[in-house]
Amino acid sequence: MSWRNPWSELEVLRRELDRALGIEPGRSSTPPRVAFLPGRAARAYPLTNVSEDTENIYVQALAPGLDTDKLELTVLGNALTISGVKKGIEGVRPEAFHRSERAAGRFVRSIELPSEVDADRVTARYASGLLTITLPRAAAARPRQVQVTLG
Repeated sequence: MSWRNPWSELEVLRRELDRALGIEPGRSSTPPRVAFLPGRAARAYPLTNVSEDTENIYVQALAPGLDTDKLELTVLGNALTISGVKKGIEGVRPEAFHRSERAAGRFVRSIELPSEVDADRVTARYASGLLTITLPRAAAARPRQVQVTLG
């Protein structure tokens, strides 16, 4: 019985996928990381935590440098959309940067929530770069205790 290297098999599979997708040999199949351009990568900002209890769903979004006047929260069914503008550094010419890792500009992020919420009672607070959103569950989405009777 001969031993097969699983890494080389994965490399062959990657090359076949690249060829099927029309990616030239030698080019990276990973798209460049651009947080504020349209497409899949744009949904990575802001970074979020989603938690819940029996009454509410909580979303915490790490988003320093937001312009709160241009921040929009939209709730539809069981989806929350956060959009807005992240301010850039003012007074510095682009050619003066040696490194620029903090992107700025418009962003949109949609988050699927675990259940429907009451959009009329949603509250949001922004402090110290953390956006905290409380989304009360819709009455139909709350757990209900069912009484069992003998008989």
